[in-house]
Amino acid sequence: MSARESDTGSSPRKGGKAAEDMPDIDLDDDEAVEEEVAPAGPDLPFTAIDWTVHAGDADGLVGAEVIQALVKRLPNAPGVYRMMNAAGDVLYVGKARSLKKRVTNYAQGRFHTNRIGKMVRETATMEFVVTRTEIEALLLEANLIKRLRPRFNVLMRDDKSFPYIMLTSDHASPGIYKHRGARSRKGGDYFGPFASAQAVGRTINSLQRAFLLRSCTDSFFDNRTRPCLLFQIKRCAGPCTGEISPEGYAELVSEAKDFLSGRSQKVKTEISAQMQQAAEDLDFERAAIYRDRLAALSHVQSHQGINPQTVDEADVFAIHQEGGQTCIQVFFFRTGQNWGNRAYFPKADPAIEAAEVLGSFLAQFYDDKPSPRSILLSQAVEEQELLGEALSTRAGHKVAIAVPQRGEKKDIVDQAAQNAREALGRRLAETSTQARLLEGFAQTFGLEKPPARIEVYDNSHIMGTNAVGGMIVAGPEGFVKNQYRKFNIRSTDITPGDDFGMMREVMQRRFTRLLKDHGDAQADTDDDPEANGAFPAWPDVILIDGGQGQMTAVRAMLAELGIEDRVVAIGVAKGQDREAGRERFFAKGKDSFSLPVRDPVLYFVQRLRDEAHRFAIGSHRARRKKEMVKNPLDEIGGIGPARKRALLLAFGTAKAVSRAAVEDLMAVEGISESIARLVYNHFHDN
Repeated sequence: MSARESDTGSSPRKGGKAAEDMPDIDLDDDEAVEEEVAPAGPDLPFTAIDWTVHAGDADGLVGAEVIQALVKRLPNAPGVYRMMNAAGDVLYVGKARSLKKRVTNYAQGRFHTNRIGKMVRETATMEFVVTRTEIEALLLEANLIKRLRPRFNVLMRDDKSFPYIMLTSDHASPGIYKHRGARSRKGGDYFGPFASAQAVGRTINSLQRAFLLRSCTDSFFDNRTRPCLLFQIKRCAGPCTGEISPEGYAELVSEAKDFLSGRSQKVKTEISAQMQQAAEDLDFERAAIYRDRLAALSHVQSHQGINPQTVDEADVFAIHQEGGQTCIQVFFFRTGQNWGNRAYFPKADPAIEAAEVLGSFLAQFYDDKPSPRSILLSQAVEEQELLGEALSTRAGHKVAIAVPQRGEKKDIVDQAAQNAREALGRRLAETSTQARLLEGFAQTFGLEKPPARIEVYDNSHIMGTNAVGGMIVAGPEGFVKNQYRKFNIRSTDITPGDDFGMMREVMQRRFTRLLKDHGDAQADTDDDPEANGAFPAWPDVILIDGGQGQMTAVRAMLAELGIEDRVVAIGVAKGQDREAGRERFFAKGKDSFSLPVRDPVLYFVQRLRDEAHRFAIGSHRARRKKEMVKNPLDEIGGIGPARKRALLLAFGTAKAVSRAAVEDLMAVEGISESIARLVYNHFHDN
C-alpha cells in the first residue's frame, strides 16, 4: 500500500505534520491504493491525501456490486468521494464524516430515491480523497462540484465573478474604476461586491459627480495639457492639469473612501456644512458645487433601495421552488448600504428538498468569493453549523449563518423571498413560451421533435478585412451564451468578401472539432442529454444567415464530413428590399418559402438571426479595434511590454524608433546590442 500527500492549494506542512494530524485509517492488508495527485483548484486552507481504491474482484461490476467490492477497502475517515460511470464521467461528488459508513449506505441499496438509485446503477468506479476534518471535506466537495459539474449534484449556474469599485493607491491622484476578477498586485481599495456591472456603473457615475474623482487611465492622465470634457461637465476635479491642488484632491479621495466604507452620514454632514459656509461667505458658485455633490450622494442612496439600520455587512439568500425549478435570490449589503441583488437558477433534481439545494448552493457560491460576517437565510439548511465553521475557516473571520424570525432582518429576508417568487414566475412563463415556440418551429420545418439545441451562424467583415464568423446557441431556456463561439477567418485562399468561402471555413472548423471532442452525432440520441441534465453538444438544427448559395456551401461541407443527414440545415435569406417579415427559408427537400408576417415562429427566427448578427458584428468590431491600435513594435519577437514601453518613452513614437540608429537604440535602458540590431533589422530588412 502506498499513498501520496498532495497539495490542493496550500503549502504542505513540514516534518510530516499533516500525516500526524490524520485520523487512524482502517484498511485491509490486501488493499491496493494507486498513487495520484489530488486535483488542482483554488487555494484551500489544508492538504489532503488522494486515494484511488481498486478492488481486484470488482472488474466488470457496475452499480451496487462494485460499491460493495470497494467499501471493504475504504478508510474510516472524513473525506470526499466521486462516483463515476464506465466512460469515466463523474456522476456525483459527496462528502462524508466517515467514508466507510457513507458509502456502505449506497452499497446496501435501501431508502434510495429514484435519482440516487439511477446514480448507483450507473456507477462503475469510485475515487476518494481523505481529509483531516469534515470541514475540509465540505470545502473540497464544493470545489470539486464547481470544477467537475457532476450530473447528479446541485449545480450553481451563471457563476460569473462579481464586480467591485476600486480606488487605486499607486498614483499621486488615485482614480475610481470598475473592477472584476483577481485583485491587482499594485494594491488599492476595493468596495463591493455589487450585483451587476450596471449597478457599479451607475454608482461610479454618481460618485464622480459627488467627489469629482478621475476615471481616466494613467497614460491619458500623464499626457494631458488641458482638462478633458469630464472637467467641463463637473464630473472630475481636473488634477491632471492642476485645476485642484494635490491636498484638495486627496481630501476628495478620503471623503469617497468614507462614503463607500459606510460613513455616508458623516460625509454628507461635512459637505452640508461646507455649503452653508460658502453661502455665508457669499460664494454662491462654490455653494452650488457642494449642493450638486449632496444631490449626487442622495442619488446613489436612492438607487440602492433598502438601506437597513441594523444590517451593516450581510448577504441575504431566499429560495423558492415551483414547477420543478428553483430560484435563489441574493441581496448584498455592505457598510449598511444595499449594493444590489441577483437571481440564480441552480440545476437540481425536482425531488431534492429546498434545504439541501440551498445548502449546496451556499458552499459553491463562496468557494471563490469572500464571505461577509453575516449570512441571512429564508430557511435553515442542512449542516448549517458545519457550513458556518467551514466559511469561517476559509474567510479567516467569524461567519454567522442565521434564519431571522422577527424585526428588520426578517423583513429583508421576506423581500428577498418575494423577489425569488417573482423571478421564478417570470422564468417559468418565459420557459413555457420558449417551449411553444420550439414546438411551432418543429412543425414549420418538419422536424420529428422540438430542437434541444439550435446553432445560428453569421459572418461579419468590411471589404473582407478582419473577417469573423459568429455562432450563437439557443435551447429550451433561451440563449445559452456560454456556448457562443467566434471564428477568426484564417484561410489565405479565400477571396476578400467571399461569404461562401468564409461559411465553408466556419462549418469545417466547427464540426471537425465537434467530431473530435464528442464523436458521432448519434451519441447524443442514444442517451437523451436533457434527461441526464446536460445541455447537448450536437445541434439539432443550424440556421445560416444567407440564401441558396450559402446553403449549398454548408451542405457540401456537412456531406464531406459525413453528417449531412444528422444535422438539419436551414437558410434564412433577407426578403425583398431586405425588409423584415419577407424572409425566405431554404430547407433540404423543399422549395423556398416564406411565413406569414405575424407568425410567432417568424418572430422567433428573426430574434435568433438578429442575435447572431449582433454577436458577429461585435466580434468583428473588437478585432478591428485591436488591429487599429496595434503597434509595429508588437510584431518584433523578443520585444515585450517592458522594452516596448522603454523604447516609446525614449523616442516618443514607433515611427521614431524605426528611424533610430543601432547606437541610439542601445542607449535605451534594457536594450542590449542584440535587441537593438533585432529592432533595427525589423524596420530595415529591405
